[in-house]
Amino acid sequence: MSKALFPGTFDPFTIGHEAIVKRTLTFMDEVVIAIVNNMEKNAMFPVEERVQQIRELYKDEPRVKVISFAGATPDIALEVGANAIVRGVRSVKDFEYEENLAFIYKKMCGIETILLYTDPELACVSSSIVREMIKFGKDPSEFVPFELRIDN
Repeated sequence: MSKALFPGTFDPFTIGHEAIVKRTLTFMDEVVIAIVNNMEKNAMFPVEERVQQIRELYKDEPRVKVISFAGATPDIALEVGANAIVRGVRSVKDFEYEENLAFIYKKMCGIETILLYTDPELACVSSSIVREMIKFGKDPSEFVPFELRIDN
């Protein structure tokens, strides 16, 4: 059984996380949403309230589990038996940070990180993001595990 860990702060209004979960369920059997509880000061709601709000969003999807955790993402990935860590990317600026984080996660626990764009419309990558990746010497097909839609 394949299982992805999707870590984050997950206030219910976080843009794009539902698209990431939906996309992940197309190639993984289960998604564990892990709500970080060591960022309380920056969150809109307390941890347990966030956990309940996110559980409510996925109450009809048995393949999604919602937990809270404190500590390092690689540790929780190993604890829940994840085969991959999924991270959402909102922009090219996010991409570089997330790519570096994926490298660190791989070194710490041996688990690959899958980066998915958070476009709510079919999780597609716009042509401007593709151009930006190519500009910085990145092959978009290496990092985006879904079909690219090129906007005119």
